[in-house]
Amino acid sequence: MPNHTSSYNNNPLDPEEFRRQGHMIIDFLADYYHDVEKYPVQSQVEPGYLRKCLPKSTPHNPEPIETILQDVQEHIVPGLTHWQSPNFFAYFQCTTATKLETIVVDWLGQMLELPKSFLFSGNGGGVLQGTACEAVLCTIVAARDQMLSQIGRENLIKLVVYASDQTHCAIQKAAQIAGIHPMNFRAIKTSKSTSYALSPDSLRAQICEDVDAGLVPLFLCATVGTTPTAAIDPLESLCAVAKDYGMWVHVDAAYAGSAYICPEFRHFIDGVEGANSFSLNAHKWFLTSLDCCCLWVKDPSALIKSLSTNPEFLRNKASDSKQVVDYKDWQITLTRRFRSLKLWFVLRSYGVANLRSFMRNHVKMANHFEGLVAMDKRFEIVVPTNFAMVCFRILPSALSERVYKNGKLDIVSEEHANEANRKLLESINISGCVFMTHAVVEGVYVIRFAVGATLVEERHVITAWKVVQEHANVMLSTYKPRALLV
Repeated sequence: MPNHTSSYNNNPLDPEEFRRQGHMIIDFLADYYHDVEKYPVQSQVEPGYLRKCLPKSTPHNPEPIETILQDVQEHIVPGLTHWQSPNFFAYFQCTTATKLETIVVDWLGQMLELPKSFLFSGNGGGVLQGTACEAVLCTIVAARDQMLSQIGRENLIKLVVYASDQTHCAIQKAAQIAGIHPMNFRAIKTSKSTSYALSPDSLRAQICEDVDAGLVPLFLCATVGTTPTAAIDPLESLCAVAKDYGMWVHVDAAYAGSAYICPEFRHFIDGVEGANSFSLNAHKWFLTSLDCCCLWVKDPSALIKSLSTNPEFLRNKASDSKQVVDYKDWQITLTRRFRSLKLWFVLRSYGVANLRSFMRNHVKMANHFEGLVAMDKRFEIVVPTNFAMVCFRILPSALSERVYKNGKLDIVSEEHANEANRKLLESINISGCVFMTHAVVEGVYVIRFAVGATLVEERHVITAWKVVQEHANVMLSTYKPRALLV
């Protein structure tokens, strides 16, 4: 939590302030349990009461924990059904969780400048899922049922799901769970010429081929900030292609979505108005603890039609009146956590200004690391750096300087370069000083340096680069490709 007694210095977690706030929250919880028997067991408030009590948007500046806890006591607690009460003898429910969630997803959607059609204040709405894997499964199921209602359920075997070869594997898994034939998942090849973004021309060509084969295009997952290289798929042109075939478009912004609260990064999701759904993981880069995936949809009824169940034991007056959002029909599970509370605390504790500063500081540190890599001619930046992730490797030429064959310098193959970079990363991680991961793009092994830890400072980035150089020095001093070893 930021320290409200001093100016914000890009340290989002001051240990002493965290300790102070921790004690306050423990006292709050202890008082709650002490008094829980005194509260009405079931919520006595009217549907929609909470929206009248809270601001319409995220505060620009941080608010003190004292103010937030006071609002919890005055506005949140009265709306709770107190399942910790000794007088509680029913199934578990929490009506305030729903009320706060509808407010918080609209707050965050406004920060991202999502079209109003994705917000409750428009005709859409948002829900907090556990992970992006759950979010994309729900959207594929909604898209599937929407399409099959038009062409007949017997045509399930004809449905096709599209993504790029850089798209997270969760999309393919979700398609399989939703009953899409494994042979009907298209991972369209990308290349360095498009910085590993999905080409609209390649998408259209694949769709045309499938249509000619009698298949039905169903779903496109476009990613803005891919897992391997943080590549950015061009939303506007991809949505235009999908529209020609009546496809559902989901935008996966699991990693990079948080950065779009900064105006200078918002242009990366230009064209999102052409999509059907959009998700980001607040637990990845938004100071929110696992799990918290934000999913927005233009047409909530599509989710509800596919995921709703209405057994008698779950019926209640508020849901039957349609005055409240029944989130059990927006997700896979019936039971759900009060995820909105922690996201609400983050938004209020930091405010828009400090959250933007947090993102920008990480991007700045990644750019600094990129500059350090660029100064060492033994290395190369493999793909353009987006957001706070740098993809780099030792060049084959640096390895060639170490390899002689018949008394002359020999050219090191990409295979041997991959082997060397794999060994370098393994050596770095075994040291315990820093931890990085890798990706393979078009057969090239790259090392991924992702700035994202809550407590990271520039000194940690500088140290990380020194560690890379030290291990590279050791490796190169003894390097011999496996094929040349005797």
